[in-house]
Amino acid sequence: MAFGTQDSADEVMHEINMTPLVDVMLVLLIIFIITVPVMKHSVNVDLPRATSVREQLKPQIVRLSVDAAGSYYVNENRVADEALLALLRAEASKNPQPELHIRGDRNVRYERVAQAMALAQQAGLSKIGFITEPKP
Repeated sequence: MAFGTQDSADEVMHEINMTPLVDVMLVLLIIFIITVPVMKHSVNVDLPRATSVREQLKPQIVRLSVDAAGSYYVNENRVADEALLALLRAEASKNPQPELHIRGDRNVRYERVAQAMALAQQAGLSKIGFITEPKP
């Protein structure tokens, strides 16, 4: 073995192997040959023009408050217990149906809030939510 010579098996190949590149290019060519006629032979249809702006109808919000004494207030107006069901039925008949937000005082008996929820259900209101304040 001489110091200045290398065996032919240990020589580095200096040219790029083109076979994988040609294989990939042929596969891509076949895919394009198949898909282009499918895209060209579609039926031409003159579609109608329409606006795509969504109609923003926000439902009205009815605020039902129960104070510490157990009195009912609808939108800050005091309502008698007997008149509450009729008022809630009138609100439930509106289109779109308003949302009912119930605010109960911290010191009120839960029974009064439960009665308000039962009256809202009897009236036919389906969107009922509770308003609370986060803890500090």
